[in-house]
Amino acid sequence: MNEKQNRALYFYILHSAFCIVLCIACTSPSRGGNEEKMKEVAKGGAVIYSALGDSTGVGVGAREGGYVARLFARIRRERPDSSLTNVCVSGATTADVLRSQIETALAARPTLITLGIGINDVGHQMNVETFTRNYETIIKRLKEANAPIVVTNIPDVSLAPVVPPAARDEARRRIMLFNERINEIASRYNLLLVDAFKATHEIIPSHPDFFSNDGFHPSDKGYEYWAEEMWPTVKKAIGE
Repeated sequence: MNEKQNRALYFYILHSAFCIVLCIACTSPSRGGNEEKMKEVAKGGAVIYSALGDSTGVGVGAREGGYVARLFARIRRERPDSSLTNVCVSGATTADVLRSQIETALAARPTLITLGIGINDVGHQMNVETFTRNYETIIKRLKEANAPIVVTNIPDVSLAPVVPPAARDEARRRIMLFNERINEIASRYNLLLVDAFKATHEIIPSHPDFFSNDGFHPSDKGYEYWAEEMWPTVKKAIGE
């Protein structure tokens, strides 16, 4: 075989390999290819729920679970075959969500996602710009699922019994600053936002029983109130 024939054979093999790769890329389902599942949800089918966040998603401070477990109980009453992947971790920050929660949440191929994160970023004195960058990166990744995303901003924990009265104004200022960024991102990415700050700021002063014995995390009553506040938005997200 002469040099010209060798060159022709080389380009033929190269072209064929490229076509094979292209065909695989075009025909393989993407992780976010949830169109059929979303159609089933819209018709009243099972909801595949992935929850990301911190201790409030775990239910620290309560005997009967946090807001995630209570939302899922409501979903199951409407859609009995629904499933939950709860990757929330106590103490998690936005950096932890990026590092260890997103992949598992997306692997479930969810048709509903909730995200409640930020209070530990405030507590660890994270720079608001770093928080914003992390939060937006989380949302960009979660958007791969092509599923409704319900986010809750940071509740007004400046009213928690463990927060010294002298520190409450500064704590509230930082929470509000972080919430401004969450609200902006929620608007930009068309997320469903639950205003946990407003809900807690208005009712906590008259409901000290909404805090658990640790003086920081919600009690069973507190989590139940939180789930009640979120439920109308979640119902909208699943088309109920």
